[in-house]
Amino acid sequence: MGGMLRTDDLDYDLPQDRIATVAAEPRDAARLMVLPRDGEACELATMADLPRFLRAGDLLVFNATRVMPARLLGKKPSGGKVEGLYLSPGPREGPARTWIAMLGASHLHVGTEVELFEPGGEPSGVRLRLLRRDVTESTAWVVEVVGGEQAESDLTILERCGLTPLPPYIRKAREKQGIAVADEMDRERYQTVYAHADETRIGSCGGSVAAPTAGLHFTERLLARLDAQGVGRAEVTLHVGTGTFKSVETEFVEQHPMHEEWCTMSAEAVGMVLETRKRGGRVIAVGTTAARTLESYAAVVGDGAGAVPGSISTRILITPGYGWRWVDGMVTNFHLPRSTLMAMVASRLDGEGGDGLKRLKDAYVRALTEGFRFYSYGDGMLIVP
Repeated sequence: MGGMLRTDDLDYDLPQDRIATVAAEPRDAARLMVLPRDGEACELATMADLPRFLRAGDLLVFNATRVMPARLLGKKPSGGKVEGLYLSPGPREGPARTWIAMLGASHLHVGTEVELFEPGGEPSGVRLRLLRRDVTESTAWVVEVVGGEQAESDLTILERCGLTPLPPYIRKAREKQGIAVADEMDRERYQTVYAHADETRIGSCGGSVAAPTAGLHFTERLLARLDAQGVGRAEVTLHVGTGTFKSVETEFVEQHPMHEEWCTMSAEAVGMVLETRKRGGRVIAVGTTAARTLESYAAVVGDGAGAVPGSISTRILITPGYGWRWVDGMVTNFHLPRSTLMAMVASRLDGEGGDGLKRLKDAYVRALTEGFRFYSYGDGMLIVP
């Protein structure tokens, strides 16, 4: 097992009050820890300072997926509460509309019908009839959607019936601290300002069930300043699923059964990446999902001489020792312990001495000492070459 990363090495203790329960206002007021990959000492700044650490000719790559209001609340015929999460469209079942959805409640069985509520608690007129367990996700069901207009898209139904799919740790921390936040506020803040608004551009599944959180720090004003500075901008799409944040349960991270995701990158975006690297610019991925997409396409496209596939499936797992192809730097957040996200960031911090894991752990200790806020609504980190 030499050279493999022990999952225990990605563990750390986080006080409950360091979990960010609300986002920074304005977005770019979030704090920023800047870590040069050459091993120099880190610098503390804010996201509004980002242009100071980039230069003309650099390229920022954003995941422009849109977060769906995928969290579902409802009740069984007995009156028992049901909480769920829409994951994706289900298989074709004749004229029936089906979804893949995670549902949490006792005594669920085939044939059970769950009546969905609207965000205000009123009945929505939409019911989910449980057909069978999903074969690819043990905690999910294939359900038939009963009610609603046939002309309505999945996304339209979710807009009417769903809530913002905030991570459970945020909801739990808010409950412990007695904090109440209207869903309308979360629906706006748990969404990047550049997310695709056109459903035809975000794919048949409608979007993500979790935000690409590094992008939450960007404002239109900050993007305009970066544009004026000559920093390029490219978009990719990876619809974020629940697997992204799943804790690693194996002894070594490399043994983790990595989840499958589909990602999309246009020929134009590939060309921008290759041209940036050719002229000596730096490619900076905004978030781990953008980094996953870039490195997955790099493995398929190479130097870009061939055709660029419209979308590809990826199970890429990036750990220290990985040979990065396209991503030079990264904007990211402070992640859950024992996660593949931490392993990826450690890999990008690797220097010639392979000290990325130590640098990552030192950075997390510094962030705790300096009062940084963690996780989805928390502060950011910039890794620069």
